[in-house]
Amino acid sequence: MAMKQQERLHEGDYEALANLRYRIRRFRQFSAKEAQRLGLTPQQHQALLAIKGQPAGKKMSTRMLAERLLMDRKVADGLVQEFVGKAYIETDPAAAGPSKQFVRLTSKAEGALDRLASAHLFEIRKMAPELMQALRVLQDRQNMQRIAWMQ
Repeated sequence: MAMKQQERLHEGDYEALANLRYRIRRFRQFSAKEAQRLGLTPQQHQALLAIKGQPAGKKMSTRMLAERLLMDRKVADGLVQEFVGKAYIETDPAAAGPSKQFVRLTSKAEGALDRLASAHLFEIRKMAPELMQALRVLQDRQNMQRIAWMQ
């Protein structure tokens, strides 16, 4: 579908998008290195964070974990079993089956996640001005286009 003239991207849009993507890649690279320093893959780190990040009072099921990580449930089941074997998570023994299985972090996982979260928050706070500027440029360009369209 062709874009209307006022919706076409300009050179500044591409520059802003490229800049934002670059900053995201830098953060992802930082995150991967930090996880690897603790013997975790980036995916494992994301899984621990997803479990820890559940709202208070809500339990994380394997199905929910798969959804949060945008992965197939069978892959999430394998990840959970791997984590159980490494003593990073425990499963609820009262669960009716793998799809209804609830997971919780062990103290080992909590310690690793605490170290990772501290490093990540420091890095995010350091990168925040650059990320906010990249987003601001994209937002400002959209606002300028909207104003031009209304005139």
